[in-house]
Amino acid sequence: MKSKVLAWVMGAAVGAFAVGAAQAGTLDDVKKKGFVQCGVSQGLAGFSLPDAQNNWTGLDVDFCRAVAAAIFNDPTKVKFSPLSAKERFTALQSGEVDLLSRNSTWTMSRDTSLGLKWAGVTYYDGQGFMVRKSMNITSAKQLDGATVCTNTGTTTELNLADYFKANNMKYQVVAIEDANQVRQAYDEGRCDIFTTDQSGLYAERLALKNPSDHIILPEIISKEPLGPVVRQGDDGWFNVVKWTYFALLTAEELGITQANVDEMTKSTNPEMQRVLGVKNADGSAAGFGTGIGLNEEWIVQIVKGVGNYGEIFERNVGTNTPLKIARGKNALWKDGGLQYAPPIR
Repeated sequence: MKSKVLAWVMGAAVGAFAVGAAQAGTLDDVKKKGFVQCGVSQGLAGFSLPDAQNNWTGLDVDFCRAVAAAIFNDPTKVKFSPLSAKERFTALQSGEVDLLSRNSTWTMSRDTSLGLKWAGVTYYDGQGFMVRKSMNITSAKQLDGATVCTNTGTTTELNLADYFKANNMKYQVVAIEDANQVRQAYDEGRCDIFTTDQSGLYAERLALKNPSDHIILPEIISKEPLGPVVRQGDDGWFNVVKWTYFALLTAEELGITQANVDEMTKSTNPEMQRVLGVKNADGSAAGFGTGIGLNEEWIVQIVKGVGNYGEIFERNVGTNTPLKIARGKNALWKDGGLQYAPPIR
């Protein structure tokens, strides 16, 4: 009996140590160095794109800034590492970056065999095709015998093979590691078709010599849930990244914006007080920041720094931007979309 009790105590101690070790991982390292090192694309309009002064903008970039705001109350405490599709997961696995926020599709094989963990789906997408108007093609079913440009090291190549095989069509692939070189190859006429996530096609079309000469076909041939990725084995850091994503959705659902967040902290609504970390009447904390290694105003910091999810979407890829992408599947659940956050309570 004593041996069983001793074994249980030792097991509990080991488990507690493991949890403590996980919580003392990336978050502590990030706090010590004073910034989040975030892996992003090499340049994709609306998602992660540097200007001539190396100032980054985009939906994926703003998510990195949201994490920095949650931790440091400063969305500028982030450095960006532009990564190709081929090198992105290795950079995260090796610790070169703390977080990958780079149009990366969540799949079973990636989730179970790479030692990585998706924290959510910040953008629901699907693979499409772009062609020249001069080809007079209106459907992907007309692409038999085409030459196709795409990225190496992506699910795009696999989806492409599946689609052409399923439709008994032949094709030749021009696969290139650098995304900018893929676009250049298409623009130079080295291939008939450019395929990637549909959001990426809208972004890449803007960078072509004559964007109006190209159309994006209506077919979507895959599911591409894109979102931020962290390493497995560090639940503390995973919680920070995951709940930053949920905080952005919750803020939009409750109508908390960059412009009104200070006013919202005066609300007497219990849920609003919980979300914004307003202190209870007895002085105790109402929020949940300390449970993930942050302060109780972490959501206030996020919204002040970057806005809510809807604001980030509209600012970077929405209908008033050059990409002109409608919310669609990326609308909140209550508006008919797929974006849904568990309750913060």
